[in-house]
Amino acid sequence: MKPEQCTDKPNYGGQAVIEGVMMRGRNYYAVACRRANGEIVVQQESVESATGKLKWLNKPFLRGTFVMLDAIILGMKALMYSADIAMADAQPNASSDVDKKAESADSSGNEDSNPGKTAKQKRSINDIAVGATVVLGLGLGVLIFIVTPQFLVGLLQKSIRSSILLNLTAGIVKLAMFILYISVISTMKDIRRVFEYHGAEHKVINTYEAGLDLVPENLNKYTTIHPRCGTSFILVVLVTSIVVFCFLGWQSNILIRVIERLLLLPFVAGIAYEIIRYAGKHKESRLLRTLTAPGLLLQRLTTKEPTEDQIEVALTALRAVFDKESEEAENLPTSAPVSAVE
Repeated sequence: MKPEQCTDKPNYGGQAVIEGVMMRGRNYYAVACRRANGEIVVQQESVESATGKLKWLNKPFLRGTFVMLDAIILGMKALMYSADIAMADAQPNASSDVDKKAESADSSGNEDSNPGKTAKQKRSINDIAVGATVVLGLGLGVLIFIVTPQFLVGLLQKSIRSSILLNLTAGIVKLAMFILYISVISTMKDIRRVFEYHGAEHKVINTYEAGLDLVPENLNKYTTIHPRCGTSFILVVLVTSIVVFCFLGWQSNILIRVIERLLLLPFVAGIAYEIIRYAGKHKESRLLRTLTAPGLLLQRLTTKEPTEDQIEVALTALRAVFDKESEEAENLPTSAPVSAVE
């Protein structure tokens, strides 16, 4: 399929999951995973975003926080789907037992035979699980990258009197912890597999954005690095926070310091998102390439060169999004204006 077939050329993106890739368009996303038997399975669903439902949120410096939260929630849904696939492959007997139980319930009528209700209940349970996982993940992120640096630098506040120097030191500690964290997990075998799928996702998106056919000879021309990557976004958020937090002053109470930084996170995320968004649209700018260079360099750790099989999975995910968008376009009334496709 040629990228030109998607006439409105929106931004596509995604993330790596367990043995797979999630690709997201404007209205739909798809997760493609490679099963143990070599089969590629795909899940397609509509995107439910805050900025999509509430247009007034889609404003510069306001949308960044909501886009980030949407990405986290969608990413967790995709990751949980891939985890379900991996668990089914790891426990084939348990998966078989579940299938038999479902068949028995349908034939005997002893179980709830309403598939719509069952699907709705399952989705509700999944939503609760995703919500709990997101809250836990955010909590750990706050503990590791906000509370811990504040605690460590707080031990020096009697020796360092300058509030700017204290905040700058806390920012450097936070940045160092993040880079160390990425460096450590990148050495793990399972994480390396995820990073290879991350590289596959970037290669596919880079080829699509270049307007070329999504075929191996074109895909191999492109790098595993992309300016809109979440790795770059997180690094820009960290650097932006260092600059912003330097003007906060330094409260002796660690709880007040943590609350101040949490309250400013939406502001920081808003600035960082606009920088990454603009950089993604102006790849030719030398100034922007210089500003985003550290994030691109960090992607050398979070992306690895993928295999052809992994690229095939990423392509499958993107084509699944194209398919859903094509279906949506075909179902529009013939009198609908072009803008209705957006």
